[in-house]
Amino acid sequence: MFPALYAILDASPEFAGPSKFSILEIAKRLAGSGVELFQYRDKQGSARRIQETSAALVERLASETKGARFMVNDRADIAAIVGAGGVHVGQQDLPVEAARKICGVALWVGVSTHNLEQLRTADATSADYIAVGPIFRTGTKENADPVVGLKFLRAARGITRKPLVAIGGITVESAQAVYQTGADSLAVVRDLMVAEDPAARAREYLAIAKRLRAAPSVGN
Repeated sequence: MFPALYAILDASPEFAGPSKFSILEIAKRLAGSGVELFQYRDKQGSARRIQETSAALVERLASETKGARFMVNDRADIAAIVGAGGVHVGQQDLPVEAARKICGVALWVGVSTHNLEQLRTADATSADYIAVGPIFRTGTKENADPVVGLKFLRAARGITRKPLVAIGGITVESAQAVYQTGADSLAVVRDLMVAEDPAARAREYLAIAKRLRAAPSVGN
């Protein structure tokens, strides 16, 4: 089953939250809470900084859990070099199949989409999952794409059988609605990064997902 929570570890200074934990410490605490899917995102960092931090995260997560998968944002080359679990690419990054040539079949390749044309294109690729969003208004990215809302997520669910990762402005309060609309996983940045207790916040999301996944389907 696809991991229900996708923790985005963002290197932007604005996400140095009240906890004052380092990214490595946040990753450790989230892994301890049961999070199984992580991504490191550093839009302003040099290739060396991204490589060094990614390598440290691979080592830290390997020591904390056997099941967690670590993804590198944008950089398929770095994902392959550090032995990450995969790479996540956007519409302006390497195409999915180019990233696949670098990473191979063992690593995941995820891709962001923001409209139905992009989603249909992604569905025809070897992408292991498709991210859709922003679902709600978000301040975590410069020049963010227009909000697509739950209506788009519902339409996306009807188009693809690949796992769907919803991203953009998602909080614990909106999590249930996003899951119920068709998301397999929720990608969360701010609500985890700036939480006073990131592990406790992650457990809230995971509890919602567990309850919904355990509920009988309509008609059963």
